[in-house]
Amino acid sequence: MINTENAVVLLIDMQGKLAQKVVGSEELHQNVAQLLRGCQHFDIPVVWVEQLPEKLGATTPALADLMPDNTPIAKHTFSAFAEPQVEQVLNSLNRKQVILCGIETHVCVYQTACDLLRHHYHVHLVTDATSSCQPAHYQSGITMMQQHGAWVTVVEALLFEWQQHAGGPDFKAFLSLIK
Repeated sequence: MINTENAVVLLIDMQGKLAQKVVGSEELHQNVAQLLRGCQHFDIPVVWVEQLPEKLGATTPALADLMPDNTPIAKHTFSAFAEPQVEQVLNSLNRKQVILCGIETHVCVYQTACDLLRHHYHVHLVTDATSSCQPAHYQSGITMMQQHGAWVTVVEALLFEWQQHAGGPDFKAFLSLIK
C-alpha cells in the first residue's frame, strides 16, 4: 500500500494546448486537481515538471494555483527522471513510492515510469489522472508500464489508502476531498 510517509507525486507536463487536447481533458483536470488537494491535506510533496515550457506553454493555471509554494522544473527529456534536477529532488526527499500523473501516458509518463523502476522506485500510475491524445495510446501506455512493474490506481482509491480509517479529526475534511 501507498503510505503518506513514503509517497511523492510527480506531475508531468499538464501544460499548454496539449493539456486541453487529450482525451477526457476536463475530467483529467478535475482528477489531477483532486489529487493535488489530497497532497495538501496529507502533506505529500509534489514534484512538478513541464516539457519545453518556452515552446509548449505553462501548466494549466487552475492546477498551478494548487501548488503556490512550488516551482515547476523545466525538462527537455521525455522522461522526467532523466532530468538531473528531478532526480536530485527525488533523492533528497528520500521517498520511494512515486505516484505518477499527467500527460502523455504513452510517452513522458511511460518513459518516466521505466526510469524510476530501473532506479528501484515503486511506481504507482494514477490512471484517471493521466491521458493521451488518442485512447489507444493511453491504454498502451498503461499496459506497457504494468508490464515493467508499475502499479495502477485511481485518485479516490489512493486518497482512501492515505486516509486509512473512517473517523478522527481529519475525516470530515477528507470527505470534502472525495465529494
